[in-house]
Amino acid sequence: MLIVIQISHEGTFCDLVWSDPEDISGWAVSPRGAGYLFGNSVTQEFMHLNNLKLICRAHQLVHEGIKYMFDQRLVTVWSAPNYCYRCGNIASILIIKDANLEGKEAKLFQAVPDNERVIPQRITTPYFL
Repeated sequence: MLIVIQISHEGTFCDLVWSDPEDISGWAVSPRGAGYLFGNSVTQEFMHLNNLKLICRAHQLVHEGIKYMFDQRLVTVWSAPNYCYRCGNIASILIIKDANLEGKEAKLFQAVPDNERVIPQRITTPYFL
């Protein structure tokens, strides 16, 4: 079952989804129109208060597929290669092998070339029949 949730334009969930790390001091208004930009000091304080070793996030395009920031305390993972069939970006997944974060491995993926991409035929599944 697919559950669709409309994200409010304000509030905690909106801020969680739309806020992005930036090389700034403290907080700033996000150019996305929702959420905030946050810097290293904000990240350090949040991690200390919540006893975290790593913040692993997504929902922000990084052309290289994966991007570490703030002394590798925060990582953005982007998993859609050639986003919207036009960005030309790499995709990645992050494999975390142990709780101590000693064994982390990024797997990078290129998009399938247009001439090799197969779009599956839409069929009606007899689920409700």
